[in-house]
Amino acid sequence: MSISSPERTSTGSIIVNRTWSCILFDLDGTITDSAPGIVARLAKMFAALDLPVPSEEELLHWVGPPMLESLELRAGMTPAEAFGALTVYRGISDADGPWTGSAVYPGIAGLIKKIAASGIPLAITSSKPESQIHAVLDHFGLTEFFTVICGASEDETRSAKADVVAEAIVRLTEKGIDLTHTVLVGDRHHDVEGAAVHGIPTIMVEWGYGSPAEATHAMAVVHSTDQLSKLLLG
Repeated sequence: MSISSPERTSTGSIIVNRTWSCILFDLDGTITDSAPGIVARLAKMFAALDLPVPSEEELLHWVGPPMLESLELRAGMTPAEAFGALTVYRGISDADGPWTGSAVYPGIAGLIKKIAASGIPLAITSSKPESQIHAVLDHFGLTEFFTVICGASEDETRSAKADVVAEAIVRLTEKGIDLTHTVLVGDRHHDVEGAAVHGIPTIMVEWGYGSPAEATHAMAVVHSTDQLSKLLLG
């Protein structure tokens, strides 16, 4: 199975393929505005561990990347300490509900339903634990529109975006989904870089948590669901 890269003109500009055979979606910052809930749960986690609670501005940078990565790189924890903190965080998330403090971005639910109705298979590729993804999508009534829902494994051995996309490709292939013209929709450089490992282009959404610099290697950047719809459905 091979995934084609987007074509380019002689001047180097990208020709957007509007006949996608499969569309992958990130979750946090792309479908849901989940930062308020994640930041609140992180603050509870630090307090429960009797550690100084970082500022809200600092905690916003934790939204998107794998949690273990942030615990080690941003909080300076050892791998063992990070996994222990992650366990505390997950306990708080289970108690509060991983959807708490989240909302679906305006227009996104309608677009997802429109894409599904068009017959293009959809998949979730998120670094959020897979069990939490299911809970969030169930809460917002969106589960039925996705052929595959793929996230981080419970032990975090699969959490990097490239690894999550790899697993999604395996599951989609097993279902006989055509992946020759696949695109990923996300909001962080992790999405762009993780998809690129598999030759998949990324459309970046401006309403998420990434900075303009993170979109450098994205195929396209959109600031509205109408723009996104045109790139995905024509």
